[in-house]
Amino acid sequence: MVYAVRGATTVGIDTKDEIITSTQELLSEILTKNQLKKEEIVFILFTMTKDLKSAFPAYAARLMGFTDVPLICAQELDIEGALERCIRVLVLVQKESGFVPRHVYLKDARFLREDLT
Repeated sequence: MVYAVRGATTVGIDTKDEIITSTQELLSEILTKNQLKKEEIVFILFTMTKDLKSAFPAYAARLMGFTDVPLICAQELDIEGALERCIRVLVLVQKESGFVPRHVYLKDARFLREDLT
């Protein structure tokens, strides 16, 4: 069966190091909380708010060894009043029937889905 795991995080400032560190922290937490192996991941979609321009989150994932996983980055919709400096992720995984996704929201992104954190 195919399942989707969601997550998001924020960065303090728009730098390459901040984006890489925050992305890797988010992906690591998603892998841990969901007991995922890299080979179970079908693809990962990243979005970032328009105020983040210093690095691709997919680059951070590649540094973690996600070399055989399709990765794509896109810009989040620019909605007035939306959370700033935010990286969102959608991880599609192949798991046995009955898997219950545990979504991960870190830092200021935890306010996006208080019902899940």
